[in-house]
Amino acid sequence: MSAPERIPPQPVTAHRAGRMPPPPASSAMCTLLARGALTVHGRIQQASNAVLYGEVAHEGVRVPCVYKPVAGERPLWDFPDGDLASRETAAYEISRLTGWDLIPATVLRDGPYGMGMCQAWIGPPPGGPDAEAAEDAEDAGVVADTGDADDAGAAEEDAEAPEEDAAEDGPGLLALVDGDEPGEGWKAVGYADVGADRPALLVHADDPRLRRLAVLDAVLNNGDRKGGHLLPQPGGELYAIDHGVTFHVDDKLRTLLWGWAGEELTAEAGAVLRVLAGALAEGEAAAVRLAELLTAAEVDAVRKRVGTLLSSGRHPLPSGEWPAIPWPPV
Repeated sequence: MSAPERIPPQPVTAHRAGRMPPPPASSAMCTLLARGALTVHGRIQQASNAVLYGEVAHEGVRVPCVYKPVAGERPLWDFPDGDLASRETAAYEISRLTGWDLIPATVLRDGPYGMGMCQAWIGPPPGGPDAEAAEDAEDAGVVADTGDADDAGAAEEDAEAPEEDAAEDGPGLLALVDGDEPGEGWKAVGYADVGADRPALLVHADDPRLRRLAVLDAVLNNGDRKGGHLLPQPGGELYAIDHGVTFHVDDKLRTLLWGWAGEELTAEAGAVLRVLAGALAEGEAAAVRLAELLTAAEVDAVRKRVGTLLSSGRHPLPSGEWPAIPWPPV
């Protein structure tokens, strides 16, 4: 698969002639992604599968996107059926049903390299100065070392830790702390080896957006929820990406968001799960749509996971039969 080796540095404008693009997770964005002309600008080199950066243009509106052709997927031994692109699209369909809009608009469509997943791009274009600044911010705060648990302002190499409201502004969703307690506003995940015989406690923010995502991941049976898949935005929105390793019929949940494991679900989560249960019933439009993207056994497994969450009323616990935390975690 030939594609430019480098992303061009010029930004891709998200509007034209005064027309603004629709919200990133909206059905209107899906329409634009599905109907627009797709142009590929380059390949994102760090990805294990073919991940192409481009733009979609439709009726005077241009939006940046990520395009992952099925032809560029590497086979996975434990996911022999279907393809990653269809799973990513199915994950978006479930996200839309929840009303939380945690996953950017995603469609399955034809493109320059065949059928693939096309998703609204979140953040600055790759390779530009804004993207580099965002990466620096992520290194400093999205996964931060806050040092002593009793002094959350002391970060590794004396870097300044995120402010209390940093989770709303971007950084501060994940951290490493010394000691055995996560500290106020944080939830413990587990211990991590950071070298120099100094174990550190991996924690995530006690953030309602992350808690919603933890519920969504349990429904999706997400086998790869890493820190780098979390894209908090300046306006307070949180988007999550990379949902190809989802919907397995066996328990494959691997995530960094175990902080609520075993705790009661929120009333909001219970209400959302009841909506999902109804929408995924046999013959309902959402169930029919999922059946176009997943196997019958996988769709049935989604229903069972929703039912289990409703009957237990609690966030799931690690199964013990599968590594609970993905590697690398970020």
